[in-house]
Amino acid sequence: MGTVPLLSDEEVSAEALAVFEEIRKVRQTDFINNFWRALAHDPELLRATWDRLKMVMAPGALDPLVKELIYVAVSTANGCEYCVHSHTAAAKAKGMTPEMHGELLAVIGMAAQTNALVTGLQTPVDESFRT
Repeated sequence: MGTVPLLSDEEVSAEALAVFEEIRKVRQTDFINNFWRALAHDPELLRATWDRLKMVMAPGALDPLVKELIYVAVSTANGCEYCVHSHTAAAKAKGMTPEMHGELLAVIGMAAQTNALVTGLQTPVDESFRT
């Protein structure tokens, strides 16, 4: 159970509803997910988060699918179940295949294992890796 109730379109402020409408337009859907509905309690935070997300996740030097894969990996490392599910769905919508998902999980698992080993060993960083 969440710490705040999820607000319906009828319950949100005019400012939050404007963000919801922008999300619908940009994503070409009527669906507003629970994250945005929870954030709607603070319309200023909702707006700031949506604006930043649009900018960060927009096509750029990294392909949008690559950005979603990174989001899944970081969300896994941070233990965010909601974001793992949300961004896995987004990655699938952007073309992630089952084979790509398998490789992504293998990389996440390998990184988690080697990170734990090097942390436990307190291995010093090679000078040639420092830039």
